[in-house]
Amino acid sequence: MRHIAIIGSGPAGYYSAEAAQKKFGSDVRIDIIDRLPVPFGLIRFGVAPDHQSIKAVSARYEKVALSDNVGFVGNVTVGKDVSVDELQGLYDAVILATGAPNDRTLDIAGGDLPGVFGSAAFVGWYNGHPDFADIEPPLDGRHVVIIGNGNVALDVARILSKTRAEFGGSDIVSHALDMLDDSKLEDISILGRRGPHQIAMTPKELGELGHLERATPRVEPGDLPELGDDALLEPGMRKSVTLLREFAAIPEAFRADKDININFDFFAAPVAIEGNGKVERIIVERTRLDDQYRSIGTGEIYTIDCDMVISCIGYETPSIEGVPFEHGRGRFANVEGRILPGLYCVGWARRGPSGTIGTNRPDGYAIIDIVAGDIGDGAGKTGRPGLDAILEKRRVQVVKFSDWKKIEEAETARAREGAPREKFVRIEDMIAAKG
Repeated sequence: MRHIAIIGSGPAGYYSAEAAQKKFGSDVRIDIIDRLPVPFGLIRFGVAPDHQSIKAVSARYEKVALSDNVGFVGNVTVGKDVSVDELQGLYDAVILATGAPNDRTLDIAGGDLPGVFGSAAFVGWYNGHPDFADIEPPLDGRHVVIIGNGNVALDVARILSKTRAEFGGSDIVSHALDMLDDSKLEDISILGRRGPHQIAMTPKELGELGHLERATPRVEPGDLPELGDDALLEPGMRKSVTLLREFAAIPEAFRADKDININFDFFAAPVAIEGNGKVERIIVERTRLDDQYRSIGTGEIYTIDCDMVISCIGYETPSIEGVPFEHGRGRFANVEGRILPGLYCVGWARRGPSGTIGTNRPDGYAIIDIVAGDIGDGAGKTGRPGLDAILEKRRVQVVKFSDWKKIEEAETARAREGAPREKFVRIEDMIAAKG
């Protein structure tokens, strides 16, 4: 019998478990360990709450989780409750599928002022992540600056702009919905160091900004390249840039009926954030592109008055003591997923924060092919019984998948008729709900 431990219950973790089931059949036991009492990681806490169709992929993971040879070990922190070395003594393979839940540091002066948030924190706040339940974004201000030109920046801008009614059918948490409903927001600026042809925004997410009840996007026509240059773009990017051109053509009379402007500020690099004990303004340098399409500062400086800054510039995998780590790339040091004998990584923990949710499927299958070649039929290790003994001795309250189903049922029961599904946002409440 082979025993495999997977650390992390997000897409990479469950795709790896699915691959192991298909590779080994009944001759494997898989334990998926997560520090939170609830599974699905990025699907629950990272995907925008109004994108329920994307979250539906969790049904596939649940099918894997309910298999006889797959166990969920929730509320267990690797490195605190049990070490990687101990897990390697119990399992033939340990796979790190921890994702990249930490924000990349905004390395500019004033980046630590109150009112500056990373996207992991801000997205976690409105998605009910227990680490960020208590942050208090200053939504009583009138101007928010978002740094970044990817889909996360679009998600944040959209969530900030929606009316309460537009959140129908979502699973945004009530404390965020109430604060957003009372916000005094009038302007959102989305800063990008480069131009429209260098964005990392997909047409679906970009197009949603054009259909908001109380907000409208704004693009300066002078920031757009020559129309003929769009022909050189791949089709998806061409659709995105076409949307930007449509935003630039929106009549001012139409904008006058909207409460919120979403301003795309291209060729704009943040230099510093200033304020007396809180965010009051951001200093920006105008940029241009060199012949390699890299942004270069022009020396032209301007100021945007604002009340909050949200940095959407990427994520990093958290390091684990004793596991080799590439700090410059925000991932575990690995060669095709191998870290050390018997220790592997997959998904964003392996390659860094890139790709979509679906990208993790081939990644999971590839790592299991490597594991299969390394561990053979297994070495007769104890697996889950050994882990249970360690956790019981340390008085760790483990949450199983059947416990999670009780939490899920309790969350559903708490939802008001026609309102977003109410999530538990504190670990103690999740554990209490499991009964």
